[in-house]
Amino acid sequence: MDTFVTFTILGLVLGSVYAIAASGLVLTYNTSGIFNFAHGAQAMLGAFLYWQFSVGWGLPTPLALLIVLGIFGPLMGLGLYFLIMRGLRDTAEVTKIVVTVSIMLGMLFLSQWFWHAEEPRTLPMFFGDDSKFAFLGATVHVHELLCLIAAVAIAVGLRLLFTRTRMGATMRGVVDDPDLLRLSGHNPERIAGFSWALSSMLAVLAGILITPISGGTLEANLLTLLVIDAFAAAMFGRLRSIPRTFVGAVVLGLAGTYLLGYAPSTWTWTSNLRVSLPMIALFVVLIVLPQDRLRGAAVRTRERYHVPSVRKAIGWAIALIAIVFLIRQLMVESAVTTLTIGVCFAIIALSLTVLTGYAGEMNLAPLSFGAIATIVVYHFGITGSGLAQRLTIVGVILGVIVAALVGGLVALPALRLRGLYLALATMAFGVFLSNMVLRDTTEHELFGVKFSIFTGGNLVIPPLQIGPLDLANPTAFLMTATVVFAVLGVGVVALRNSGYGRRLTAMKDSPAASAMLGQSLVRLKLSVFVISAGIAGLGGILMSSAMGSVSGETFTIIISLTLLMLTVVAGIGYVSGAFFGGVMAGVGFSVIMVSFNNLAKAQPDLEGLYLLLGNLAAVSPALIGIGVGHNPSGSVHQVVEGYRKLRNAKPVLVGGAAVVAVAYLLALTGVLDNWWFATITIVTVFALPVVGEMVMPTEVLGAEEAARRRPLDPERIGIDEPYGPEATDLVDRELGLPAPALPAGTVPAATAVPAPVDEEPAATAGSEPEKELTTNAVS
Repeated sequence: MDTFVTFTILGLVLGSVYAIAASGLVLTYNTSGIFNFAHGAQAMLGAFLYWQFSVGWGLPTPLALLIVLGIFGPLMGLGLYFLIMRGLRDTAEVTKIVVTVSIMLGMLFLSQWFWHAEEPRTLPMFFGDDSKFAFLGATVHVHELLCLIAAVAIAVGLRLLFTRTRMGATMRGVVDDPDLLRLSGHNPERIAGFSWALSSMLAVLAGILITPISGGTLEANLLTLLVIDAFAAAMFGRLRSIPRTFVGAVVLGLAGTYLLGYAPSTWTWTSNLRVSLPMIALFVVLIVLPQDRLRGAAVRTRERYHVPSVRKAIGWAIALIAIVFLIRQLMVESAVTTLTIGVCFAIIALSLTVLTGYAGEMNLAPLSFGAIATIVVYHFGITGSGLAQRLTIVGVILGVIVAALVGGLVALPALRLRGLYLALATMAFGVFLSNMVLRDTTEHELFGVKFSIFTGGNLVIPPLQIGPLDLANPTAFLMTATVVFAVLGVGVVALRNSGYGRRLTAMKDSPAASAMLGQSLVRLKLSVFVISAGIAGLGGILMSSAMGSVSGETFTIIISLTLLMLTVVAGIGYVSGAFFGGVMAGVGFSVIMVSFNNLAKAQPDLEGLYLLLGNLAAVSPALIGIGVGHNPSGSVHQVVEGYRKLRNAKPVLVGGAAVVAVAYLLALTGVLDNWWFATITIVTVFALPVVGEMVMPTEVLGAEEAARRRPLDPERIGIDEPYGPEATDLVDRELGLPAPALPAGTVPAATAVPAPVDEEPAATAGSEPEKELTTNAVS
């Protein structure tokens, strides 16, 4: 009985903290339509800051709580909404997800910047760990009782807020019809900002409460994922009902503690199952709960992608292979493997182009399918022994097939899901795989056969050998990975230009219309998931082989989210976006960070500056991802649009190519450092469209636009340039004439705001309507 009471109380306490965190998610989703993936990171950052005030600097606990909960939490929520979230209107679901994921990653990097992970930090319970009392034979801490009281009070308060107050009714109307809400005299932005402030405060409170319960150790990734477990509770209430969210959180907490207390001792995987239980519940809840109807008319978003022809794709594929080969000539042997890993990440990112860029379906865990293929190839695709071990092509094909089949199996129950729900389902699968499968290092026996899934927690994957082609050679591996990406990229473009690709686009734009035209949405979704998972599996095998050995940490959900974020930033609808996003996720920013750290060691006098730049490089991917809301089509789209204007400016293109070629030759001969060559190349690529507009404006902008942008010439006014306020002012300035005096109350022409065309100009003093009204009033 004592054991039952103990685990029941512990489950209720854990569930109460889940309820607090999930309530914040419900608040923000109901008032902005954005599911905040950074909710756990906000809780983590608040917990670290509370530790800094209360333990690090020794402030009294009430004062530390007042600062963190009363000031920092609400300000963080207000800042997130007004600076970032408000600008996400009219963007696709993937853009909203990527921005919140970027915020989460940014907060993780920020916490590691200020609070180094090597230094242990613990957060004690309120009133101390010794403040406890006995209840029905079980020991209850005062901190745990406060968790229960706070959860019940918050649940009741939010329920009353939503159902009994005018503020609650307006909060529900912010997403449903903000224009109608504005007409009724309310400010939707202010209401949504208040909701984000309150939600952020709840997240911080959950982080402070759950840390002592889970052991007291402050660890950024662990604490972030711990609060993410509250996603299941929020989905239990369908992101709308606070009572159902509270019930779901309590059930989740009790199930976890009962499993830990009453599972058979022969189950060696009980602890892994308990950690995975929230994600299992999330997946089940998403499948079981009723879904929204099929979307009819497409919501017009700001994402725009240009699909090249197959012929152009082949040309660019050949160019990519040649460019990588030329870059290889500048690299040392150790850097070749690093670039190879980046290209393998690009292959995995290519799976997102097919699935998300073309079909509009979501997958937040692409690396999980790479992990499955790696496990298969480790057990069934290695031949030889010792240093002579090699991967076989049969094993690689088997790994890709198994990854594709698992992708189909994961997609099968999730076929009725769309948008956010599908994204959460794939995230649940990824976290489950990391917690349950990749942590399973024990030996099992099935039908007399002994085996282990992730042997020893570390898998050694040798290079592939196909006849005379041995990828043990770093250059051969790099070029083979590049050719694989190029071939797959051409295949992806050919798929998009085929009838199948057009059906995928139709499903993305309007599922209801696509179904009415006789398309099988189930077959389309299932097939595109299988293709995407197979590509991710191939990329995962090559990545693992390039690394030599992999652990469970190689395939975590955080890395998958980073890959997705950078692919969207580059342009998820482009094959080139997948390449640049994958390379940057795999090696780009890590190489920059390592370079700054090496410079800090080599030059102690500038150590502080280089360490600062290294930390900024660590945070920069998240900052770039946050800005994707302003350019949802991606940076590749922006570059493509810029170079499309240069088609008639051949000298500019030739000049840019000459600059890059000269820089390459100087780097090849050792005159320029490789970093200088990279800097010159990047600056040239991005600056060339701007230079074209300056040097050849008519060819780049067109005659009409160039004439409009051309500054006024005083000598041409009245001949080629019409008279106007701006032209008159310019002539007066050129002649040295004084500015004419303006009547009192008159706004200068340069600053006057024109009235809308459908509005009558306001009557001024002495005007005819006013005179008529005055006469009538006197008479």
